[in-house]
Amino acid sequence: MKPELIFSLVNLLALVAWLTLIVRPRHPKTLRWVGAVPVLFAALYCVLIAMRIGRTGGSFSSLEGVATLFRDPWILLAGWIHYLAFDLWVGLWELRDAASRNLPHWRLVPSLLLTFMFGPAGWLLYLCVRAMPVPDRGCPAKEG
Repeated sequence: MKPELIFSLVNLLALVAWLTLIVRPRHPKTLRWVGAVPVLFAALYCVLIAMRIGRTGGSFSSLEGVATLFRDPWILLAGWIHYLAFDLWVGLWELRDAASRNLPHWRLVPSLLLTFMFGPAGWLLYLCVRAMPVPDRGCPAKEG
């Protein structure tokens, strides 16, 4: 199998998982199946790294060393899967944390979208959103 095909498949799976978090956050199976995706990505990442470790030049000690590592399409794919796994894990955390704080889902959606596209920026937005007070939607007291 070529790295380009795996790239397309993991991107499709990640997109479906993110859409599920946004559109069906409270469905009983959402957290279970979407939670399995980062685990699958992590396993795939480990396999790719194990296949290529020591077969490519480069290192993590300099920017040039990292650039050299990522010239290998398999290592580049592993790096991309690394991003997909962690960003989705953060999105799941945001969803669970928002539920525990009774945040309305519509307040979470922009953070989820931004986390999907730009990981840390979405997480930072979520931290700002969760710091804002949630208006009390309790029943108004009856007068009289």
